[in-house]
Amino acid sequence: MAVIDIDDSNVKENLNQNEKVIVKYYASWCGSCRLIKPKYKRLSNNERFEGITFLDTDAEHNPEARKLAGVQSLPYFAIFKNGELVEGLSTSKEESIVELLEKL
Repeated sequence: MAVIDIDDSNVKENLNQNEKVIVKYYASWCGSCRLIKPKYKRLSNNERFEGITFLDTDAEHNPEARKLAGVQSLPYFAIFKNGELVEGLSTSKEESIVELLEKL
C-alpha cells in the first residue's frame, strides 16, 4: 500500500475512516526524517502489515495533526486504532517502527 500524504484538512477523516493507522511526522529540514522515508515506504508495502494505513504529514505545517499525537521531536511515529491514539514514539530506527506496528 502506498504512503498517503495528509494535512490538517484531512487528518481526522483519514484516522476515522481507517481502523489501523500509523502516521509519520517529519520536517523538510530533518535529516533523520529523510533517511527513514524509504524504510517507511518499504514497510508500507510489506504484506505483514497489510490492513494498516500508512500516513505521512509535515509536522511543521500541520499543527492540528501534530497536536493529535503530542509530537515533540522528529521523526515521530504514532499509531491509531479506530481514530484513537494508541502510542507514539520518536525514533529513526526501523526495528522500533516495526514494534509499534505489531501493536496494531
